[in-house]
Amino acid sequence: MNIKEVVTTLESFAPLPLQESYDNAGLQVGLTATEVSGVLLCLDVTEKVIDEAVVKGCNLIVAHHPLLFRGLKQIGDATQPERCVTKALKKDIAIYAMHTNLDNAEGGVNYEIAYRLGMEDVRFLLPNTQGGGSGVIGALPVEMNARTFLQSVKKEFGVECLMHNELLRRPIRTVALCGGAGDFLLQEAVNQQADAFLTGEMHYHTYMGMEQTIQIAVAGHYQTEQYTKDLIAKTLREQCEGLRIVISQENTNPICYMCE
Repeated sequence: MNIKEVVTTLESFAPLPLQESYDNAGLQVGLTATEVSGVLLCLDVTEKVIDEAVVKGCNLIVAHHPLLFRGLKQIGDATQPERCVTKALKKDIAIYAMHTNLDNAEGGVNYEIAYRLGMEDVRFLLPNTQGGGSGVIGALPVEMNARTFLQSVKKEFGVECLMHNELLRRPIRTVALCGGAGDFLLQEAVNQQADAFLTGEMHYHTYMGMEQTIQIAVAGHYQTEQYTKDLIAKTLREQCEGLRIVISQENTNPICYMCE
């Protein structure tokens, strides 16, 4: 199986037209005719991840976040993206990214988060005309008080330090969510009468004025998207028989937490 065949499988699940206009999903480095020795799945491409691919005999890396998000004017050793491109080329490793197209796909990243929370009747929070959408909304299997809901999020996603607004004084049943940086959907969640909104990042002032309107839970960008690797693995296993799939063991979260 060559890289082009793997790419076709990935894009049949999360078509590139679903990506946001600012994004740069798709093939980042490498030639599509190359035979695949193994696929390493990760959230971010770093030099350590490329080294891991070499050790584990994988010549294709599929990441959630694009290595080449903005254009490079040179390829040297001044920045991490430059060093990664140089190393990947030297080691004959191709790099492919599934970013906002996977976020916006039905069954994609946000659906996976909802699945991990046991949510039911899940649908796009803000559908688009291409059959995809931003964020999702659905119902918890049973209503919870605010503290129990926040504790369940913290436990499921292994969150070291969960940020939230004041505890909601009504039960939580309807939840809207968006992995990564999703605070642009907070007002839509309110408009659709969600009891809670879960995301990975939120600007300070976005919290303002939401007291007792909606329970905000901010779990971390990496934490909300960590299951992306498993989602991609499931897709490839179902469609690419015989393809060797390896899930990266590198924790690429650049943010550390002091909780004591």
